[in-house]
Amino acid sequence: MEDIKITIKTGSEKLETTIMQQAPMAMPQMSVAAPVSATQIPSTDSVVIEEDSKYIEITSPIIGTFYRKPAPDKPVFVEVGDSVNSETIVCMVEAMKLFNEIEAEVSGKIVKVLVEDGTPVEFGQPIFLVDPS
Repeated sequence: MEDIKITIKTGSEKLETTIMQQAPMAMPQMSVAAPVSATQIPSTDSVVIEEDSKYIEITSPIIGTFYRKPAPDKPVFVEVGDSVNSETIVCMVEAMKLFNEIEAEVSGKIVKVLVEDGTPVEFGQPIFLVDPS
């Protein structure tokens, strides 16, 4: 397509997928309020980043729909507080009617689930936080 470019490289250990999409050209005009200085707004982002920096993220390896359970009537794969190892299945991501089991690939304890069950996820999007200690 004219406005989308997809590049897929193979033959190396690390697979790379680059997806570029052109932004829409026409942007609606919006009125601009008076600028607000950074000192007027307290920043909590730095505090959150410092707290989360000790955790390892489990990210989605593919684009699809995130599911915490193998079936609607089954229990979730992992809960907050559960210990996982590199082979523990933590969720499923459905892509094109194929259900892909996602392994933790790290050892530790699940601290936070970052995505709601049944919502879309992007490639590389963090889905769980794991405390490696």
